[in-house]
Order: sequence, then structure tokens, then C-alpha cells
Amino acid sequence: MDIRVSGHQIETGDALKGHVEARLTAMADKYFPRTISANVTFGKGPHDHGFRCAIVVHVMQGVMLKGEADSQGDAHAAFDEAAGHVEKQLRRHMDRLKDHHKHANGDIPAAMPDSSAGYTVFKSDEDAEDLPDNPPIIAEMSVDIPDASVSNAVWMLDLRNTNALLFKNSDTGVYNMVYRRRDGSIGWVEPERSV
Repeated sequence: MDIRVSGHQIETGDALKGHVEARLTAMADKYFPRTISANVTFGKGPHDHGFRCAIVVHVMQGVMLKGEADSQGDAHAAFDEAAGHVEKQLRRHMDRLKDHHKHANGDIPAAMPDSSAGYTVFKSDEDAEDLPDNPPIIAEMSVDIPDASVSNAVWMLDLRNTNALLFKNSDTGVYNMVYRRRDGSIGWVEPERSV
């Protein structure tokens, strides 16, 4: 696994890099030895107090896990908390895969397609940029639309670390959407069928 450790306006020493590499390597060996890469970024905490750590782990193509944490203590504590979040996601992912193989219903792919997409940012009017209610419009040009059940679409939503996922419902053949609500629950949009 390729592990990259970087600091944003702070220095990362050899001890911290060694701690990061040891913990992430042990985590990958325990759950998924073929993990592709991990990027760990350290920075100053809120209001320049303490430390912030952000971890992005690419488990397989299309599966990306993220963890973030702040610590008033030291960078090691921030990393350990963020790594705990990633480890929990990885454990759930592996349990889900094991459960799927046990039931062998075959409605989820073994490896998810690449979730990267090209996009274009459309500029708004010069005067409108100052208004908070006029955000830039971003159009994604090519996005894969998976064929999945609702429960598997929610699983993909978590794995892709996105707020919404459009999918083709494998039970009905109709396009549906799942999304993360502000309170953390999951919403599901299914178009009304004409009779």
C-alpha cells in the first residue's frame, strides 16, 4: 500500500510518519491487504489550536474511505481518532462483502466501477457572486449509474463518500436516488409510476 503523509502549514516528523505507516499497514493487513493507497494530511486545528487530521484510503477501484478528526492534544491523537473512523468503515465494508458472499444473491458487483467523473464549473454573473444564495453550478459530464437494490445503493453512497447517488433500481428498472439528509438519515426518492 502506498502511504503518503503530508502537513499543511506544519512539519510532520519521522516519528509521526512511522506511527501513521504502522497503524495503516496493520489495518490494511487485518481487513483488506490489497488496499491501494492512503493519503494522510495534518494541519492546524480550529482557530489554530491543536491539530486536524484527514485520511483518505483507496481500498479498491471506486471504494474510498474517509476519516477526519481534531485534537487539542497532539497530532498522534488526531490521527488515531481519524484512523478509528476509517477502520470502522473498513470493517463494515468487509462485513458487508462477507455477508453478500454468504447469501450469494449476486445483485452487487465485486468491484464497483470508477466513481470519478469529469465536471465543468459554470460561472455565474459577476454581481451575483457576492450573494450567498447563488453558488456556482457544476455539471458532471460522465458518471456511472449503477444497477442496484436500494440497500446496495445506500451502501455505495457510504463507500463513495458522497451526499447523493442516482441508481437504476434492480427490482423495478426505474431510476431512483438515495441521499444523505442533514440529520444523518438516508432519504430515498422513487418516481411515481404512471398507471
